[in-house]
Amino acid sequence: MNSGTSTLPIHVFVDVDDTLVRSVGSKRIPMPSVIEHIRELHAQGAVLFCWSAGGAEYARCSAEEFGIAQCFTAFLPKPNVFIDDQKAAEWPRTILVHPSSCASLSLGDYRSKLS
Repeated sequence: MNSGTSTLPIHVFVDVDDTLVRSVGSKRIPMPSVIEHIRELHAQGAVLFCWSAGGAEYARCSAEEFGIAQCFTAFLPKPNVFIDDQKAAEWPRTILVHPSSCASLSLGDYRSKLS
């Protein structure tokens, strides 16, 4: 492992629908464990981005609705096309974490998985 790897910032992209919030009909139900996890990651120094297929403004409004907008560096639309020399599944130092399993993880846990 590169000794500088542990000092590199961890960039975390967080989706909105079915990650931060579940929708049942017209009712939006926040996911408290994910919202708390975002607060914890922010406090631990993660660089967080909120994105959504609904667009950047939808992502920002959702984060504001749940009182976590200040945790995010930026709000982005979820991409439709990637132009890259690698498939997303092959990206180095990248992991996918399901919202149901993130509550017990810390930034240190993510660093360990990425090293």
